[in-house]
Amino acid sequence: MNERVKSIRKQLGMTQEQLAQRLGIGKAALSMIETGKAKLSARNRNILVQDLNVNPEWLETGRGAMFNAEPDLTAYMHRTDNSLPMQSVPLYSIEGTAGLVPLFADQAHTKPLNFIHIPNLPKCDGAIYIVGDSMYPLLKSGDIVLYKQLHDINDIFWGDMYLLSIDIDGEEYVTVKYIQKSEREGYVKLVSQNPHHADKDVALDRIRAIALVKASIRMNSIR
Repeated sequence: MNERVKSIRKQLGMTQEQLAQRLGIGKAALSMIETGKAKLSARNRNILVQDLNVNPEWLETGRGAMFNAEPDLTAYMHRTDNSLPMQSVPLYSIEGTAGLVPLFADQAHTKPLNFIHIPNLPKCDGAIYIVGDSMYPLLKSGDIVLYKQLHDINDIFWGDMYLLSIDIDGEEYVTVKYIQKSEREGYVKLVSQNPHHADKDVALDRIRAIALVKASIRMNSIR
C-alpha cells in the first residue's frame, strides 16, 4: 500500500508536504508511510477515499481504477499557506483569558505570555498550550499549537486539524480535533488521533470559536 499512496500523490501532482497537510500529518510521517516504515491509518485512508475519491479497492489491492471520480482539489488549491520568512507569534494562556471565545474576541488587547519566532511558517494569529491526550501521539498535553482563526464555519477544509471551542451545557470545552463531514445535517464529525477516543458528531451551532492548526511544537521535559 505504501507504493500506492506514493502513486496517488504523484498522480495528483502534490509534494509530500502538500499531501501531508491534506491528511493532517507531518511530512516525516507521510514519508514513513510511503517507504513502508509506517502504516496508513484508518483516518488517513478515509480522507483519501472520501475527500480525494480514491478507489478503496485499488488502495487495498491495486486492482481497478485509482480514482472513482476526478479528485476535486479546488478548495485545497485556494488555500493561502504562503510561508513568511519570520514572524512573531504571540503565545497565550487560555486560563488567563478565561477561554478561547474571549481570546478570539479581543486578541488584539490580550497580553501574551511570550512570543514564538519560527522561520518559514504560514501566517499564524497566535499559539496556545493544549490539554488532553485526544491527539496523542501526534500531540500531547503541554504541546503548543499555532493557529489561524476562522471567521466563517463554512471555510472548513475537511480532514484538517482545528482548535475548537464547543459549548457543552453552557460550559466552554476547548479541544484540538480533525474535522470530517458528518452524515447528519447541520453537524460535523470530530475525529481524534488517539484510537481510544471515539469519533463524535457535534452540531455546528455548538461551535463557538474555531481556528485552523498551522503548526505544533512538542514540549519535552528533561528531568
